[in-house]
Parts: sequence; structure tokens; C-alpha cells
Amino acid sequence: MSNNTHAHAVTVSRTVERLVTGQATSDGAGVKLNRVLTQDLQHRLDPFLMLDAFGSDKPDDYIAGFPDHPHRGFETVTYMIAGRMLHRDSAGHEGLLQNGGVQWMTAGNGVIHSEIPQQEEGVMEGFQLWLNLHSSEKMNAPWYRDFQNDQLPKLHTPAGVTVTVIAGASHGVQGAVTREITQPLYLDVHMPQGTRFEQTLRADHNAFLYVYRGEVTIGGQTVPVQRMAILANTAQADGVVIEASADAKLILISGNPLKEPIVQYGPFVMNSKDEIYQALSDFRDGRLGEKA
Repeated sequence: MSNNTHAHAVTVSRTVERLVTGQATSDGAGVKLNRVLTQDLQHRLDPFLMLDAFGSDKPDDYIAGFPDHPHRGFETVTYMIAGRMLHRDSAGHEGLLQNGGVQWMTAGNGVIHSEIPQQEEGVMEGFQLWLNLHSSEKMNAPWYRDFQNDQLPKLHTPAGVTVTVIAGASHGVQGAVTREITQPLYLDVHMPQGTRFEQTLRADHNAFLYVYRGEVTIGGQTVPVQRMAILANTAQADGVVIEASADAKLILISGNPLKEPIVQYGPFVMNSKDEIYQALSDFRDGRLGEKA
């Protein structure tokens, strides 16, 4: 790995366009969470639709979970840093998401599922990212896969940075998931104090990071804990250079913008109002999430 490190060096780093503080909200049956990527940022961060960060050691904040609810037209990526969540869906799938595991679900033409905590106490922490689907894929059959932590590819830089590659590729390590159209990159980066991490990014991709422990700096700009940094789209920038002034953990996400209309109504994300009306009608008539 050390031989090809130079090939992954970033010559011009992106800068921080703006810092975003999430909105405290609740979803499901009252699960408290921090909505970091909100609806007003969907075009700026296309193809990403939403990012929720959740974390609490108070069972009342999460115990009721997310009872049966529908989705159509996008993908959800749930990353559990700590805790255990049971997933069940209308297609008869069931999976237990545990510490450090990821569930990647393509809702496609429709799925009804529930996510219920499998713990009575302790810390429940993680992220749920919504990734849009291209219009040609929105009505595909649903798909999902659970990855336990030991199934997720990891890399260690000579400086001591540890990276879990959930999607895309980093420093020659291919992630657990690839998507041809949206080309998502999803990294969980753990940086000891005083280290730096370089990640190449395509100039035409939208990118952001969220710091969930410590703080980092990018081009002299500090990104504090529980802040999202939207990275500027600069034509000459070929990646991002991140420096950790203290021990830090962050997720770094980028993707290829779809540049299509985004029409969202709750758990349905389509390209037109008519497609939303169809989704509501299919849900009401019990046709959404039917077993094939």
C-alpha cells in the first residue's frame, strides 16, 4: 500500500463552503435525532436527500423505534455505530444491525419496513443517509443487504488513520457497495490527534462531511463536533485534505449529482407530483411493498 500512496495524494484540496448545524427532530414513534441534511439542501448535495444522526444513552429517546412505514424511489443507508436494531420488511426480510454494521436498502418501487431497537438500555448511535435513485431505477424491485462490521473493508494509513469504506473506494480499497449512476463514496474516518487524511474526489461530485467526535480543520477552517461541512465545488480541486487538531471521527460522503427534479412527500421521493400521487394510491390500496 505504501508504494502507491503517492497516486492518492491530493494536489488541491476543496475548501469548506459552509458549516451546517442540524435540526433536532423526532421520527418514527418519537425517536430523537439530529437532521443534518435537510430538504432545503437536496439540490446542493444531490444525489443525497437526507442525513440523520442519532445518538443517546436515554432509552426513552429511541426505545419505540420506527414502526412499519413505507418508502419508494430512493435508497437508505443505516450505519450503526453502537446499539442493535432489528429490521423487518414487507418482502419477508429480517436482519439484525449491530455495532459497526451497515444496512443498505434500495426501496425501489416500494417497501414497507420497521426498525426496532433490540436493547433496553445503553447507547444507541448511528446515521441514516438517504440516497436518491435515478429516474430509470426508481421503480426497480427492492433490494437490501446487511453488512456486519467485519464485512466492511478497512484501511490504515501509515500515519495511523483508520478508514471504514462503506461505499466507493479509498486509497485502493474498494468499499462494500458501489453504485454505477450515483457513484457514492461513504467513509467513516478515525483520526488520531495530529494526523492528516487525503481523499481524492471528482470535481463534479457533491461532497460533505460530518464530524461526530472531536474536530478537524480543512484549509484552515475548523469543523467542530456535530457540524456538517459542505465542501465547495472547485474545478481545480481534486480532493480534500483533512487535519485533526484533536482525536476526531467523521463520515465523509460524496456522489454524482443526478440533476433531475426532486419531488418528496414524506417517505416517497419521485420526479413528479403524478408519481407521488401514484405512490400514495399504491400505498393506500396495499400495492406498495407487495411480495412479488
